[in-house]
Amino acid sequence: MSASIVATDLTYAYGDQIAVDGISVAVDPGEVLGFLGPNGAGKSTTIKMLTGQLSPRSGTIEVLGMPMPAQRTAIQQRIGVCFEEKNLYLTMTGLENLRFFAGLFGLRDVDSRALLERVDLADRAKDRVSQYSKGMRQRLMMARALVNSPDVLFLDEPTDGLDPVSARSIREVIRQEARRGAAILLTTHDMMEADTLSDRVAFINEGQILALDTPERLKLAHGSRSVRIRTRGPADEVAERVIALDGADSDDAVGEAMRAGDVLTIHTEEATLEDVFVHFAGRGLQS
Repeated sequence: MSASIVATDLTYAYGDQIAVDGISVAVDPGEVLGFLGPNGAGKSTTIKMLTGQLSPRSGTIEVLGMPMPAQRTAIQQRIGVCFEEKNLYLTMTGLENLRFFAGLFGLRDVDSRALLERVDLADRAKDRVSQYSKGMRQRLMMARALVNSPDVLFLDEPTDGLDPVSARSIREVIRQEARRGAAILLTTHDMMEADTLSDRVAFINEGQILALDTPERLKLAHGSRSVRIRTRGPADEVAERVIALDGADSDDAVGEAMRAGDVLTIHTEEATLEDVFVHFAGRGLQS
């Protein structure tokens, strides 16, 4: 199976400022790749090159087996994008926005109402987008990205501004699209979201990819595991102890903690993707 996205040694600069410095990445059909990094790390510039909005200074891009930007028009017919900038037509209704966008692809048989159903906007289909909340506009952007049943999806913070219920709904749409076979490149600051949705994650900082692997392997290889034990003693006092599980004497330490009193709770804890990013970059995603 050929990768849907293949980028090799991409570089880009704004004047003398290097924004992307030799990035190579590939995304397979049906795969969700989480693209994680702080603001200014090079995520948006990379996506703009992959979608044909910018031409790389050097390096090569293939999307669906076609070179970008040489075959930009053919590629853009088969991709979907959902960016943070919500370039919707505010005086049109949600339904009109989807139908208009489908028309740009030359599509006449798109079930726009079904797309609105998928993002929980069916009951607001005939309302002008100017009356939509920020979260509703974000959901409409997601629906718009799907009008052409894309083979590749580029999603930039797709759950930004959504309440927990709506965010859960959009995550399920993303999973459905991956199961359908779409290759998905997802940028997000939400480490839990990246961990839950991504088959692999790429950490990017200062224009370079620092690590690329599955969330599980990254956390096991570069994080630490621990167990948190809370006990109640004879005088009704509550004690809590956190024990690293990677040490040679961890079994003895856990047994000792559990014998110290009545066990109230035991929780195992593992490294988070945020911890792993700090390990590589020396700073957090919000730094």
